Formats: sequence, C-alpha cells, structure tokens
Amino acid sequence: MMNDVKTRGLVLLGCGKMGSAMLQGWLDQGLPASSVWVNDPFPSDWLKGLDGLNLNVDLPASPAIILVAVKPQMMADALPTLAAMGNGDTVFLSVAAGTPIAYYESVLGAETPIIRAMPNTPAAVSRGITALIGNAHATAPQIELADTLLSAVGQVVHLENEGQMDAVTAVSGSGPAYVFHLIETLAAAGVAQGLPEPMAMALAKATVGGAGHFAEIADEDPSQLRVNVTSPGGTTAAALEVLMNEEDGFPALLKRAITAAADRSRELAQ
Repeated sequence: MMNDVKTRGLVLLGCGKMGSAMLQGWLDQGLPASSVWVNDPFPSDWLKGLDGLNLNVDLPASPAIILVAVKPQMMADALPTLAAMGNGDTVFLSVAAGTPIAYYESVLGAETPIIRAMPNTPAAVSRGITALIGNAHATAPQIELADTLLSAVGQVVHLENEGQMDAVTAVSGSGPAYVFHLIETLAAAGVAQGLPEPMAMALAKATVGGAGHFAEIADEDPSQLRVNVTSPGGTTAAALEVLMNEEDGFPALLKRAITAAADRSRELAQ
C-alpha cells in the first residue's frame, strides 16, 4: 500500500504541528517529498523549504490517501473542496478532533472510505499514541495503510466502535496536558519544600519522563511497579496515602477530569 502512496500521492489538508510531525516521520522512512501534496494557507518555513514537495498546487485526481488535519472550525470551508474525490477509492484519514465520521460522509458522499484517528502531541517527538476506527467502506488494506502512516509517530490502537473515541480523546488526546500540569505542580511542591526553582523543575521533568518510560518498557504493570518502590511506613507510602485517597486523591480527581473531557468531546461532536 505504501507503493500506492508513492505512485498515486498523499494529500495533507492542513499541515500544522501534528501534520508536520507526521510528514517528517514519513520522509524519514523514505517517502519522497514529490509524492506529497500539502494544501495549507499558512505554510511554515520548514514546509516551504522541502525540496520537491507539492505545496498549494493542484491536487492529483485520485490520491491514495488524504490526511485531514485542519482545525475543526476550518472544516466547513476546507472539506467541500475535496468532495469530487469522495465515493471513490481515495481514503480520507481524519485527525481532526470532535468531527464524527457521519459528517465526512455527509460532505464527501456515503460511500467514501473514511478513517477517523485521534493522535496526541507526543507524536511531535515520535512518542505518540493514536486510536483509529474506519467506516464500513474503509477496506482492511486501507486501514493497514493508515496504521502504517500513523505508526511513523508512535503506537497505534484500533477501536471497536466510534463511540469509544470520546474516551480516547479524554485519556490520550488531552492526557499530555494533564501530565504537563503534574510536572508543574510537582515542581511547585518541591519549591515549597525549599528547593530552588530550576532544580525542582529538572527533578520533576526527569522523574515523570523517566517513570513513564519505565512503565512502558517494564514487564510488570504500573500497579506492581508502584508496590515495588513503596516501603511500608516509608516516605513514598506517606505520600500515596494522600494521593490514593478514594474521596479526594487521584482516583476521584482523574475520574472527574476524564468525565469532563469526554462529556465536552460528545458536545463538540453534536
């Protein structure tokens, strides 16, 4: 299928930070810039400097895949310009938040192959995770192609139904912001205990980054990793008594936060 992309072309509708991160990954893996068309009203200097890239020129008649990466508020203007490519064998891969498959089908045609994906910002450093789901017209090879393309910037998971996308948005789509806030508050708490700010921030960043990486590569699950570093009656146990409190610790707080994000995701899709 990647050969199909090289011969028929890949179109990026919108190429901001997420689109650029993906494009960088594909170029690094050998996709020639000449096989890529980018349609973006405000292209970055990096895009302008890519030798051979087809930037803001006429699109191929039947590209293998069109990555829809415009902001949701620009969707109503941008998507109808591609309606002529609907109901064919061009697959539309959307990474736009909050835009359901039904919307694409209404604009592009009911028989259009559509795959909806939710990546997250660590994709910019090839450490993202993306969830995807295809409509009834997206073939297995097309979903495999989307998986291959999205794997350039991290891990990929496949959903059972589109309704799960709101939970994915709340957990992994918005999740990096929660972790950044954890780093902020961890550092601030260190400062309150007498550490200089730069040292507290360095400790917080390295601790969260290192623990996250450790959790990903370890054979044991995070619950066991937590137990492993918690001596009975020790300092970690004292902190966890506060954090693991069912009423006002992490369990209650994150459940409320994830619910708020998922509810907002459902509202935006209306």
